[in-house]
Amino acid sequence: MREEVIDIYKSYGIDVNEVINKLKKVKISLHCWQLDDVTGFENSGELTGGIQATGSYPGKARNFKELTDDLDFALKYIPGSKKINLHACYQAQDVVDRADVSPHQFAPWVDFAKSHKVGLDFNPTIFSSPMLVDNMSLSSPLKNVRDYWIRHCINSLKITEYFGKELGEKALMNIWIPDGFKDVPADRLGPRKRLKESLDLILSGYKYDKTVMDVAVESKLFGIGMESYTTGSHEFYMNYAIKNNILCLLDTGHFHQGENVADKISSMLLFNDKLAFHVSRPVRWDSDHVLKLNDDLQDVADELVKCDGLDKTYIALDYFDASINRVAALIIGARNMEKALLKALLTPWILLKTAQDEINHTKVLALQEELKTLPWAEVWDEYCKECNAKSEKEWFEDCLKYEKDVLSKRG
Repeated sequence: MREEVIDIYKSYGIDVNEVINKLKKVKISLHCWQLDDVTGFENSGELTGGIQATGSYPGKARNFKELTDDLDFALKYIPGSKKINLHACYQAQDVVDRADVSPHQFAPWVDFAKSHKVGLDFNPTIFSSPMLVDNMSLSSPLKNVRDYWIRHCINSLKITEYFGKELGEKALMNIWIPDGFKDVPADRLGPRKRLKESLDLILSGYKYDKTVMDVAVESKLFGIGMESYTTGSHEFYMNYAIKNNILCLLDTGHFHQGENVADKISSMLLFNDKLAFHVSRPVRWDSDHVLKLNDDLQDVADELVKCDGLDKTYIALDYFDASINRVAALIIGARNMEKALLKALLTPWILLKTAQDEINHTKVLALQEELKTLPWAEVWDEYCKECNAKSEKEWFEDCLKYEKDVLSKRG
C-alpha cells in the first residue's frame, strides 16, 4: 500500500493500520446452506415452509465431505475472522429425527471448526418437515406439533451450548419459523399467543450457559404461502426479545422493500445490549440474492460502525443462489460484507457528526460525496494481503480451476 494512501486518510483523522487491525477481529458467520441450496443431509425431500432456492448450476455439495471441502476452499479467500453458521438439518453423523438431535450429530462440525480455527453458530431447522402442518410449527393449534418443535429447539440449545464450550467462542442460536397464513386470518392473536407460550417453554426447558451462547429470534414480513400474515412479525419478536433478555435478529431480506433496515440499528442498540443480523439481498421479495456492494449493504455497515455496534452484533450471511457457482457466491458475498465494513471504518464519522451538530448540512453533503473518491480499494488489497487472502482476480481464477477439477465432476 502506498504511503500516500495512509497520508490521505490521516488527513481525515483515520489511522489505516488501526482500521485494518480492527476489521481483522470482526467475525462474519458464513452460512453453509449456500453450498447445497439448503438441502442438508437428512434426504428429507423438497424444500417447504417458504424456502426456495432457484437454479440448477452444477457442482452442488451432496454430503458432509463435499460441503466441508467447499468450505475449506472458500475460507482461504475470505479475509478476517470467520464462523460457520449451521442448520439442524446438517447432521454430520448418525442422522436422527430432528426432535432428537444432540451434540453427537454435530461432533464432526466441531472437529472441522477446530481444525480451521473458526467458531460455529446454529439454527433449529423449522421447515421442510412433515411436522410443519399447514405451515405452522411453534404457533400451531395442534399441541403435538408445538411439542415436537419445542423439543427440537430445546435440543438445539444444547447443541449451541456445546459449540460454545468446545470452541471457546460464543455461539448464537437463532430461531426462525415460517408460520403464517396465505389469506387474511380470522384470528391474529391466537397464533401469536401460542408462539409466545412455545418460546417460553423453550427458554425455560433448558437453562443454557449464557457465558458461551446467546439466543435470538428472527422476524419476517411474509413468505411463500404466508403472504397475508406471519406469526413471528418484527413487532412480536422485538417485544419478546426485550422482555426475555434475548437478541432480536434482523434479516435484511425480511422487511418491506420500502423500509431501510439500517435505520433500525441505532434504535435497536439504544434498548438492547446486543443485536444479530442475517445479511441478504432481496430483489422484489425475500429472494436471497448474493450480496453486492450496494447502497443497502453499505448503509448497514455504516450504521454498525458509527453506532459502535461491531462488538455488540452477530453478523451472519444468509442467501442461497443455485444459478451460479455456489462456492464463488459464498466468497463474493463474504468479501462484499467485509468491503462494506472496511469502507465504514475508513469514514471520518466524527467530522460528519460534528458538522451535523453544527447544523452545517452543506458540509455534511459535500464531505459525504468527497469521501466516495478516496482510495479505499488500496486499503482493501492491503487487508487481503495481510490476511493471506488473494486479490479479486486471483481468487476467481482459483475458483474457476476448483470448478473444473472438483465441482464439475459431481453428479
